[in-house]
Amino acid sequence: MSKKRRQFKRPLGKKSYRKLFVIAVEGAKTEPQYFAMFNNQQSIIRIHCLKGSHSSPLYVLKRMLNYLKREDLRKKDEAWLVVDKDQWTDDQLMKLYEWSQKSDNYGFALSNPKFEYWLLLHFEDASGITNSRECVERLKKYIPEYDKNIDVRKISHEMIENAIQRAEMRNNPPCKDWPKNFRSSTVYMLVRNII
Repeated sequence: MSKKRRQFKRPLGKKSYRKLFVIAVEGAKTEPQYFAMFNNQQSIIRIHCLKGSHSSPLYVLKRMLNYLKREDLRKKDEAWLVVDKDQWTDDQLMKLYEWSQKSDNYGFALSNPKFEYWLLLHFEDASGITNSRECVERLKKYIPEYDKNIDVRKISHEMIENAIQRAEMRNNPPCKDWPKNFRSSTVYMLVRNII
């Protein structure tokens, strides 16, 4: 006696659109690793990090412009430039800021002195930092093996929320373009949009 074959039907459904964040960064390691932690299959967002070998603000902008020539953003998608203040001039940074003002879904985030300052805000209020070297040394208290690589498993959702609050407090009153004062970061604006 032959058995009837069981029919398997795959449920049909709509594939929901995941909001895209295109982020052009200065760094080749730290920033892409950090933002990659927000990417997962269950997430309603998707991060696409544009990194390169040249780190000047104008090269970061160029990577973004090249990407946007090839790919269109949907209305809800966002494109962000993420750079350090470092030694870059106000004229260089102004070009990035001006680009960010061209569309509601463009953004510009800057850490002064560097991205490590944003990372440090995950652990403490980062007061008393006097230079870039000290910023990295303080970060190594919390991430001893830090050398431009970060283990994102050591950064919890609560730590991210704390960093957002600390950065927002430092950006008071909010800067209209980018933080010119030493020891501040507007990366919190991007991260708040992501989460």
